[in-house]
Amino acid sequence: MSSILSDSGLPPIQRVVTGHDDQGRAIFTIEDVQPTRLIASGDASFLTIWSTQTVPADNNDERDGRDLPTGLTLERGSVIRITDMLPGKESPMHRTNSIDYGIVLKGEIELELEDGRKKAICEGGIIVQRGTKHLWRNVSDQVCRIAFILIEAPAYLHKEQPLHEAKPEQVHPAYTKASV
Repeated sequence: MSSILSDSGLPPIQRVVTGHDDQGRAIFTIEDVQPTRLIASGDASFLTIWSTQTVPADNNDERDGRDLPTGLTLERGSVIRITDMLPGKESPMHRTNSIDYGIVLKGEIELELEDGRKKAICEGGIIVQRGTKHLWRNVSDQVCRIAFILIEAPAYLHKEQPLHEAKPEQVHPAYTKASV
């Protein structure tokens, strides 16, 4: 592993990507080690591991999925991203048209829903976020590292009406300049 630390102070992330050779046999196509980098809002550092522009994914697309646009959440398709939430920081309340799987790799994170209810998710915990309005808060004095997998989904229908997306960059000015 690289001796370069992430902006959060945690170790960098190793990424190994497979593909196919000209005979259709499995090969390793990419291996790298990259640190997470602070986003403009200053509350977290991010590293996109891979993204796709469609669901289902196209395994014939030879582009490096890290290089595809994703925004802070998801534009379309899918994305896996490492998020290091800094101590004492929180995201804005937001909702995305996606199903999100969050795996807490290190530390602890608090998940708050729009009505103020909260849950602490500890290291090894898994969150399934189904298009609900929420925010993330690190109430500890340690960085919390989470692997987030977001997959495009239609808006949730409440009484046959779609609940509108409210991405962080749409609800808080600090996130309009943030890029990943």
